[in-house]
Amino acid sequence: MRVIAIFKRVIRQMLRDKRTLALMFVAPLFILSLMYFLFNTNSDSVAQIGVSNVDTSLVKAVKNKHVKLHHYAETTTAKTAVREDNLAAFIQQKSGKLTVTYQNSQPSDSALVRQALQGGLTKLRVQALVAATKAQKQALTAQAKALKTVMAQQKQVMAAQGQRATSTTSTTTTNSTAKLKAPKTYTVTSHYLYGSADSTFFDTFLPILLGFFVFFFVFLISGISLLNERTTGTLTRLLATPIRRGEIISGYLLGYGLFALVQTLITVTFALTVFKIHMLGSVWLILLINFLLALVALSMGIFVSTFANSEFQMMQFIPILIVPQVFFSGLIPVDQMATWLQWIAHIFPLYYGGNALMNVATRGVTLNGVAGELGILLGFTVLFTILNIVGMKRYRRV
Repeated sequence: MRVIAIFKRVIRQMLRDKRTLALMFVAPLFILSLMYFLFNTNSDSVAQIGVSNVDTSLVKAVKNKHVKLHHYAETTTAKTAVREDNLAAFIQQKSGKLTVTYQNSQPSDSALVRQALQGGLTKLRVQALVAATKAQKQALTAQAKALKTVMAQQKQVMAAQGQRATSTTSTTTTNSTAKLKAPKTYTVTSHYLYGSADSTFFDTFLPILLGFFVFFFVFLISGISLLNERTTGTLTRLLATPIRRGEIISGYLLGYGLFALVQTLITVTFALTVFKIHMLGSVWLILLINFLLALVALSMGIFVSTFANSEFQMMQFIPILIVPQVFFSGLIPVDQMATWLQWIAHIFPLYYGGNALMNVATRGVTLNGVAGELGILLGFTVLFTILNIVGMKRYRRV
């Protein structure tokens, strides 16, 4: 009976908490639906390839629906073209030597380039083999005709012309064989601006994962901390004093922001030293981006905590506010999503943070190149700070 009593109490408690029930049943459906659209509306990937002084036959053989070729002057440098035009790879040719420079910031694009190049080289070898086979067939047909002619002559003048006919046949065979040409061969040398041929998924997307974990833990800790301030009555007593709401929010942002800065420093240093993450851009710029992400998460966590009455309810916001940002952070190429999903991606802070981190880490972009993303992250921080100040009004009773 006591077990039944506890069972009934849990049922009544859950039925009273409508939001918990809604999130418990609706959140999984929301996430599954989002994943369905993400993985089923992906357009075909197209890798951008630059070519310079490459044989026309090879260019035609490499071309397919998964790659788009751009022609450059012979004097163009591979690194400059890849970084400025955001190419997946750049192919240069000197005699029979091909030099392929991969950006390697997207493993899928690098794989498409390798497949296209390997397929093109194989196609050329097959074409050369087919041409050689046709030439051999033509030579054999000509030899067969010549042999018939010789045999006819041998029947007429067997004794006198036999030795001469044999000599003529031998000469025809030699001349036909000499017309065959060996297929052109290429040697391929690969270079990588970011990572190497052995780079794994984790190595490539570590800058994005770095930003995500900084964002996630700052959001969670700041939200729960302010929630404890409110549930224990500390915030209520603080609001009973003449202190302004803006000063309270500013103080919380500064206090938690200091720990967010320390966490960012530790996380980035750990990734650089332990995982030996390859950075083409400035490490200080990586720190700045992560710190701005932490500030957005901090102000967002404080704002969301005003709608929660317990730590359990705070955790319920994660599937709605945090999980979707993982999909739009760049782990799945946003430019290959459906158009309406690309528009949705622009409302999430991690979209801008992930884009900035990848540009700096894998393309060596400077501060001017990511100034737009940094400005938007700062705008998110200001927006949530204002919402926090306005939302704090509901707790002031005096």
